[in-house]
Amino acid sequence: MLKGLGALGDMAGMMKKAQEMQTKMAEMQDDLANLTVVGEAGAGLVKATATAKGELTALDIDPSIFSGDDKEVVEDLILAAIKDAQAKAAQKSQDEMKQLTDSLGLPADMKLPF
Repeated sequence: MLKGLGALGDMAGMMKKAQEMQTKMAEMQDDLANLTVVGEAGAGLVKATATAKGELTALDIDPSIFSGDDKEVVEDLILAAIKDAQAKAAQKSQDEMKQLTDSLGLPADMKLPF
C-alpha cells in the first residue's frame, strides 16, 4: 500500500482488524450473558444456575435436605453449588475467549480486557 513506511503502511489493515475484534468481543459478551452453567453440590441436592458471565440466576434445593437440624450442612451445600457454578462460568468464559482469539488469529495467551 504505502511503500517505505514500514508498519505504518498497513495501518488501515490494523484498524480494520481492531474494529472486527471489537465487534466480535461485543457479540461474545452478549453470548456469555445468554449461556448458562449449572453448579452442583451434595450429589445434585443443591444446584446453582449462573450465566457464563458468573451472574447467579437460579437456585434449586431438594426439599429432602431440610429435615433435621442440618442448617450448617445446607448452607455449606448452597455455597459449594454457587462456587461450582462460578467456576464453570469462568471456564466457559475462558473457552469462548480462546475461540475468539483463535478466530482472529491472535496468540492464545493474549489477555483481552473484559
